[in-house]
Amino acid sequence: MTDDLPSSAAAPVTGRAAERASGRAAGRTGEPASDPAGHPAGHPVGHPAAGAAADPVAGRARRTEPFWFPGPWVGGIAMILGPLLMSAGVLLRVRYHHFFPQQLAAYDAEPRLMVAAYSLFVAGNVLMWPAVMTLARLIGATRPGWAVWGGTLVMFGLFTRTFHGGIDHLAFQLVDLYGLEPATRTVAGSYAAWHVFRFPAVTIVTGWVVLAVGAYRSGVLGPVRSVALGAMWVLALGTLKGTEPQSLVALACLCVAFLPLGVRVLREGPGPTGRILAWTALAVALTLVLVLFGPEG
Repeated sequence: MTDDLPSSAAAPVTGRAAERASGRAAGRTGEPASDPAGHPAGHPVGHPAAGAAADPVAGRARRTEPFWFPGPWVGGIAMILGPLLMSAGVLLRVRYHHFFPQQLAAYDAEPRLMVAAYSLFVAGNVLMWPAVMTLARLIGATRPGWAVWGGTLVMFGLFTRTFHGGIDHLAFQLVDLYGLEPATRTVAGSYAAWHVFRFPAVTIVTGWVVLAVGAYRSGVLGPVRSVALGAMWVLALGTLKGTEPQSLVALACLCVAFLPLGVRVLREGPGPTGRILAWTALAVALTLVLVLFGPEG
């Protein structure tokens, strides 16, 4: 097994469009025509083509590469930033005991530090969805069943972690509003309360293992990095979960599995166009304006 990414097959150019392209090429040169993708004569028509081809009907540039969501740039960047942000979050709170009373006491003593720690962790967790979708797509090129089940199970679990992030935020606000002792009693009294996200909690445990097996069987990851990816199942899940030893191990393994793959996805994927970069910059600027100056509540 190697860590090579499976190539994506582009839609072949066939029918009248292929005949017209071949005729034009032969008429200009008097030599055997190359195929519409620009490969030498004799090369099989339908080989994956990069770039854009002219659409004779619409008169617009038409991409010959198949579209996929979220795309190599979103997926690759998420594979790099997601594990790093989650790792930074657990490292910031590493000196405090992982159980919720000590986490609340830590917030009471150092609120800015704990807000930063929990915010970085949940932000990295949110970035896991495009990262997991990108990995599932790569696996699905040869092992679609493993890709569907592994990606789906992990995604459900990511929603659960985000839900717990909201509970953590509310618990910290209780400390600010009512003090440490009342907040601790409230969290203790409601810690085992039922909620709908209890059901998907187990999926993130099994999902990482299924995804890791699929990554190995498809050849997307080698044996070492596949095992590292599967180690994410030991990352603690729940309300106000601080940093445990296995949390450090799990996120270190996630970095081993995802960071090189994210870099490779960025290198091998097509670069963003100038129009995409301009719209992205505008969207980021508008978001910052709304965050800084928009109404709260």
